Formats: sequence, C-alpha cells, structure tokens
Amino acid sequence: MSVEYNLPIVRERKLAIQTGDPERVAEQKKLGKMTARERIGLLFDKASFVELDALVGRDGESGVVTGYGLIDGRPACVYAQDYTVMGGAVGAEHARKVIKVMDLAAKTGAPVVALFDSMGVRLKEGVDAVNAYASISAKTAQLSGVVPQIAVVLGQCAASAAMVAVQNDLVIVGESGRMFMNGPQVVSANTPDKVDAKSLGGAQACLKNGLAQLACGTDEEAIAMARALVCMLPANNLEDAPVDLTQPDDVNRLIPQLDQIDTVTDVKSVLAGIADNGKVLELGAGCAPEMVVALAAIGGRTVGFVATQPGVGEGALTAEGCHKAARFVRLMDCYNIPVITLCDSVGLSVANAGGQCQLARGCAQLSAALADASVPRIALVTGNAVAAAYMVLAARSAADMVYAWPGSVIAPLTVKAAVQVLMPGKLAGSAEALKKREELEKDYQQNVADGVNAAKMGYVDDVIEPSQTRQMLAAALEMLSSKRDSRLPKKHGNLPL
Repeated sequence: MSVEYNLPIVRERKLAIQTGDPERVAEQKKLGKMTARERIGLLFDKASFVELDALVGRDGESGVVTGYGLIDGRPACVYAQDYTVMGGAVGAEHARKVIKVMDLAAKTGAPVVALFDSMGVRLKEGVDAVNAYASISAKTAQLSGVVPQIAVVLGQCAASAAMVAVQNDLVIVGESGRMFMNGPQVVSANTPDKVDAKSLGGAQACLKNGLAQLACGTDEEAIAMARALVCMLPANNLEDAPVDLTQPDDVNRLIPQLDQIDTVTDVKSVLAGIADNGKVLELGAGCAPEMVVALAAIGGRTVGFVATQPGVGEGALTAEGCHKAARFVRLMDCYNIPVITLCDSVGLSVANAGGQCQLARGCAQLSAALADASVPRIALVTGNAVAAAYMVLAARSAADMVYAWPGSVIAPLTVKAAVQVLMPGKLAGSAEALKKREELEKDYQQNVADGVNAAKMGYVDDVIEPSQTRQMLAAALEMLSSKRDSRLPKKHGNLPL
C-alpha cells in the first residue's frame, strides 16, 4: 500500500502560519517593532536557526516560535512570543512548546534567550492558561544555575509574564517593552499615582527600579545586546568563563593614570583602566548608583566587577545596592566567572527607622553571597574600607586574595571619626587643638588604619601601586584559575532574601 504526501499543502499551511495575521504584522511595524521571526533572524548567526514545532497548536496558532541556532558559532535556544498570532497570548500549547525547547537546552547545555511580547493569557482556556504560565515559571526556576537565561522584553510583559521574565538571569528591556505586575489603569485607579504604561514599566523605569539590568532602544539594539551577553557567559554551569583572544590586550599593561589620582571619585574610570581595551559592560546602571556591577574581561577571560562608587554618598552601603551586588555575585558563581570587588566606602549609609531592617538584610545578602561563592574572589581596597564595608567586600572571608592601594584605610571608623571618639577631650576649638588633632589623625592613619598595618597582620596580601593593578589582578586570576573548594555537605544555604 503506497502513501501519497501532499507536500504543496503542507508547505502552504506552514507558510501561512509563519506569515502571521497581516493586521497584527502591520500593527507591529507601525510601532517600530519587528515580528518574532525577524527578531530570531537577528539573534542567530545567518541561516543557522532551526525552528521546532512550527505546526503545533490549533491550526499552528500557538503564539510562540521556538527553536535553536548559533550565536557567534555557539549553540543557543530561543522562544519568542509572536504578537502577530493571537497577540502572542499564552495557552497550553504555547507553554508546551516553550518547555520542550527549555528541556532541550537543559539536555545539551545551551543558553536560553526568551523574547517577550504578549497580550497575556488566553482567557478562553481558563485554568489551562493559568497553568501554562505556572509551568513556564517552574521550568525557568529549574534551569536557573544550569544554563544562562536571558529575557528580552520587546512588547507587553505583564503580571505572570513579568514574573517569568524577572526569574531569568538577566533582563533587557527595549524601548517598546513594557513590564509590570498591575497595568497603569489599575495602578491609577487604586493608588494616588497617575501613571501611563511607559512611566510604569518602560525601559528606563525597569532599569531604575531594578527589574532590568539593561535598557536599550530599538529591537535591533536589544537583540544585539542579548547576543553580546551570550558571548560573555559560559554556555552552562559545567563550563569555565569564556576566553576571547580576538582582541588581545597585554595583561602586564600598566595604568599610569591611576598613580596620578589622590582620591577616586568615579570607580568606573578605574574599571575601564583594568579591563581589556577599556571595555566594561555595566549592569543595572540606573538602580542604586552607589554600587557598580559590571562584566568585563582581563586577559580575554570574563570577570565580574563589584565596586562601591565613592562619588555617590562616599560609597556607603545601602540595602538596594547590596541586594543588586548580591544577585550579581550569585550569577557569577552560578557560571564560574571570577569576582573582583573594589572597596572605597565609609561603611553603612544612615537608614531611617523603617529602613534599618532592609539595610541589615541587604548587607547580610551580599556578605553571604561572597562568602558562599566558590569562584575565584579577589578584593582590592582603593580608599576606605570601613567597618561593614570591609567585612562585606574586602575581608579574608570574602576573598581569596586581598590587595590595597597605598594610603588605604582599613578600620572600624574613618580616621577623623576614630580620633573624635577616642580622644574627645583633646579636640577643643583652639588653633593648638586643631594642630594636635591633625597630628593624632596622622598617627592613627599610619599606625592603626593604614592598609600596610593590615598587610603586616596578614589581612592584606600586598599593598600595590595603583598603576600595577591590572597586572596584579591578572596574575591572581591565573593563580586562582584552578581553585577548588571543599564545602560542608548540604542541599543549599538559606540566603537572607
């Protein structure tokens, strides 16, 4: 018995599915947005995308495109909500396709890029639609720490979708993206805040409130950023941090401009001097500017920087800044990327009564994240490392190697505050008293607080010239590249979330 295949009909049906609703396509174009397949075409290397389950769903209307391809020659998986098919609404078939490609990523150790652009759930499916998002959320949680997951918000991403997006390791929001739990109408009707979709959940709003790590303009720019992130991260948790030697930069390069700085006011300039070719990708720039977290490379190998920003509140630790840094450290530890901390902080910020518990929790989160990390950890004190700032960012428990610049202060209080507390009776307002105070401060700096004293006691490995920072960090990274830690047996720690 012979079987006849009507290939033209199959091709015609598949083509109709891939084309999408013409009205929806026109709507996307009018808003300056790309279709799901156009976005995927930009994400992957030319002609490398392989679509999965194109015919799945009622008449193929699953509202999501899934598959795999190559990003700079490395395999990756994708699911892209297709607004041109039923508004990209999520239902049972939509979820099954997404979970299937995520399972493929888990089996093969490939990163997942998720492109969000959906009207929400398919109301006609009832509980099936609610369970669909629950299933995607659970699978995202299961893959966390196994393969990198990058969410790119290029349209509406509300309620359950926002929950799933934020579960990803990194979130990029494009200019057309809108991410929130309650929509602007609901917020405006039930609170004193009168907001629109952009002010509530636009790219800059999401960056400022910490929901996103990167904000971009067009779809093209957001997708290009996703490609860049995939290239900087290992494919999975069993690989080491990637090494890119296509743009070499001498690891022994000196940074003479750092020797000319008496006081650092912008730590970003220091990071640029340390990093290969001055290239640093800051994450979460609009949130908690007193703490800087960034990806870069030293000797071609990806590293993660965590640095206090002395130009903002003297680098004092805040709850929001510590939370931002703690999550970043956990991400680095998930994917075997070394962490370098730079500390120049006067200690804790002053929180009001209501903020005290949040400040304690934030500092505990960052301290626990660094102490628990098994990746190479290097600390550099560039100025003040006072009290909790030293404990969290530069203590021996938080780093495998600790360096300090000349003149660094490592102490329970700043020099001025310590002298004020220890010798109050000697600090009257006369000129003689002021001179005495200067002498006492100089003595306290040299004999108690200076980083050299910490080095003498073994808390600092070396006091280095600022210009030698890059070569010293590179040497430490090379030495620690084979680091192995023995840990107490446990399921997992209870991070103070």
